[in-house]
Amino acid sequence: MTTPSSASTRQGLVFATGAYLCWGLFPLYWKPLHEVPALQILAHRIVWSALLLTLILAVRGQWGWLAESLRDKRRMALLAVSATMLSCNWLVYIWAVTHNRVIEASLGYFINPLVNVLLGWLVLGERLTRLQSIAVALSALGVAWLTFSVGTLPWIALVLAVSFGIYGLLRKTAHLPSLEGLALETWLLFPLALGALLWFEAQGEGVFGHAASGINLLLIGAGIVTTIPLLLFGAGARRLPMTMLGLLQYLSPTIQFLLGVWLYHEPFSGTRLIGYGLIWSALLLYSGVSLFGALRTRRT
Repeated sequence: MTTPSSASTRQGLVFATGAYLCWGLFPLYWKPLHEVPALQILAHRIVWSALLLTLILAVRGQWGWLAESLRDKRRMALLAVSATMLSCNWLVYIWAVTHNRVIEASLGYFINPLVNVLLGWLVLGERLTRLQSIAVALSALGVAWLTFSVGTLPWIALVLAVSFGIYGLLRKTAHLPSLEGLALETWLLFPLALGALLWFEAQGEGVFGHAASGINLLLIGAGIVTTIPLLLFGAGARRLPMTMLGLLQYLSPTIQFLLGVWLYHEPFSGTRLIGYGLIWSALLLYSGVSLFGALRTRRT
């Protein structure tokens, strides 16, 4: 017999897995837009996401939080900065995918959990265990090796990891649910994004309406592919323990990495494998520590 708790966990697993699968398959969506400038793709993503989120909230009648948020100057300031971090993350990711840098983009999301640990230590004063410190050091060693062996800093991975880490930290202190928080962030960015699209159009550089119908539909659909994984993740996060959610998060960059290697045939030499191996070892250590801690807590 299935208990309500196990049924809820199973539902949460389906929702969260669906979210990470969507995020992992993102390169398949952005890749066909490689001829569209990344900044225009970003602007469309913001505009259509803002409109879709407004529609969803209108259908649900969820507006009670808005007046309180608008009156809270600290929350609005935090969301303004988090919106900036999010748009930076989106822009760099889109640019990476459309410029054949999917593997390096995936590295950013492999590193992100360790960046979160580091930010928690630096900003929130959270203590690092010895094993967590070793994991962070291994990750830093992997980045250093990639920089030394390739000759350039893996800036895409670092920008993605740090921007999303800061974004998560700010959202944690803003105290808004994911759907409402993203809606407010996209509303803050909406005037800039719409203004940019109008400026591109006035300059004769606008793509929307002048490209093939498939490209136009992909630009409009950017709002849908942004919002659906978020809704799935929110539903999954409410039903799953954080440990399980933390392990599932590696599904997304793993899929992106495999797409970069096997589908898009991006170069991945044995030299780069050493750097990635160090970072993957750090993640195994970090995940093992988290899992062991959760199991020990459950037993007590």
